[in-house]
Amino acid sequence: MYIETEATPNPSTLKFLPGRQVMTAGTREFTSPEAAEASPLAQMLFDLGDVTGVFFGTDFVSVTAAPGVEWASLKPQVVAVLLDHFISEAPLFNGGDATGFSVPGDVDDLLDGQADDPAHADVVAQIRDLIDTRVRPAVANDGGDIIYRGFREGVVYLTMQGACSGCPSSSATLKHGIEGLLKHYVPEVTEVRAA
Repeated sequence: MYIETEATPNPSTLKFLPGRQVMTAGTREFTSPEAAEASPLAQMLFDLGDVTGVFFGTDFVSVTAAPGVEWASLKPQVVAVLLDHFISEAPLFNGGDATGFSVPGDVDDLLDGQADDPAHADVVAQIRDLIDTRVRPAVANDGGDIIYRGFREGVVYLTMQGACSGCPSSSATLKHGIEGLLKHYVPEVTEVRAA
């Protein structure tokens, strides 16, 4: 088995491609060792000591190194953990099933836990479609994901995950890339903000 590695726009994060499916649906982000307890793989990566974030995508795992850590020393350790996990065909999550771990679209993830105004259902459907078809694939290529959190008074709220969450260019991506796209196709959108 060979695990391909790709750089991401975030210098602290590398994207690891095991050449097989990681998540059957959705994504999952771990930002602390406590959160990683849900996944034996995420927990082993955090146990390396120099890892501050793990993100599971459809066919990749993004790993974020602690500030000041050099990838030259951490990368072989991460690859070894990933190889052991995928060769042994160990479960990704405790209980072996990723059901319920899909982040996008969960009502609990909406801004302030409030559902969007039903009067804006068509606008929200357009926004979600553009995010799913145009934005998410591009963000996944960079080792992350973007989650829709709500639409209020012309403002779209989004959360960046994985390599994108701590990326120095994430605010530029939101403001100039995603905001421009959404404003072009959905005139009701006036701004995009991080949530």
